[in-house]
Amino acid sequence: MNTETKRDDIAAKRLMYITPLLEEGLDPAKITALKNDISQKEGTSPRSLGRYIAAYQKEGFEGLKPKTGKRRNAHTLPPNYDVVVEQAIILRRELPSRSVPQIITILEMEGYAKPGDLKRSTLQGHLQKNGYASKQMKLYRQKGSASRRFQKKHRGMLYQGDIKYGPYLPIGKNGKPKQVYLSAFIDDATRYIVHAKFYDNQKVDIIEDSLRSALMQYGKPDAIYVDNGKQYRSTWLTNACAKLDIRLCYAKPYHPEGKGKIEVFNRYLDAFLAEAALSKPKTLDHLNQMLDDWISAYYQRARCLTPTYKLVAT
Repeated sequence: MNTETKRDDIAAKRLMYITPLLEEGLDPAKITALKNDISQKEGTSPRSLGRYIAAYQKEGFEGLKPKTGKRRNAHTLPPNYDVVVEQAIILRRELPSRSVPQIITILEMEGYAKPGDLKRSTLQGHLQKNGYASKQMKLYRQKGSASRRFQKKHRGMLYQGDIKYGPYLPIGKNGKPKQVYLSAFIDDATRYIVHAKFYDNQKVDIIEDSLRSALMQYGKPDAIYVDNGKQYRSTWLTNACAKLDIRLCYAKPYHPEGKGKIEVFNRYLDAFLAEAALSKPKTLDHLNQMLDDWISAYYQRARCLTPTYKLVAT
């Protein structure tokens, strides 16, 4: 294993340590409790965790790598600062209760700024200058003024992923029934299915295969949004997303609203499974061929937006 690979692995481990601490809305007491819990489990001091968080917020994945003696360039304010301020105003208007740190987090997740570029006091000053400070927002506190944010404007900005329990097929030892599992990724803006396939297990490997297939056929997204299942907490996925500059986002426990697109697909899939059961598929290949036919002939046409939004395979 070369030196750079070792540095990548160390950075991936550090990112896994601090991921729970990066959740939005944690109060200081909760952060302290999480740091102590992680410290006991992983043998890393709370002080080190704080240092990892600061490094990640400033330099992203690169900041978590062990130092090599080379001087890193500090981030400067984004050149598109006018656009950043405009997007910050939109975020504040559509949900007046959003705090400045929350707005900064969303702007970073959506690619308008790099982690650490936006300072709270600076952005707060621009919001106040334009009339959108917290105290100035009473004008917008009307019923229905907060619209849903989790809707990307363009294809390829975000893929949502999920695993769904599938039917039982006679593919076990001696032909015994064995449950299969669907791993799928959907484009958030277009509802287009970039990958969907049944597997005979629900291990980490199926996520690797699913994402690899989606990327090879439709290209890499700006971000990926998945739940907190252990299949999505692998070192492979963390490293792959970091190296490809894909933002890996996790849904909050018990808050599935952000994964609405993939959940709607899952409900449509129930109808497909009911129809497929009539044909009594005996193999995974047969079931997956039926799935491909249904997606291309029905779902992609019935559920995706206008043809101009349709993804084009690479």
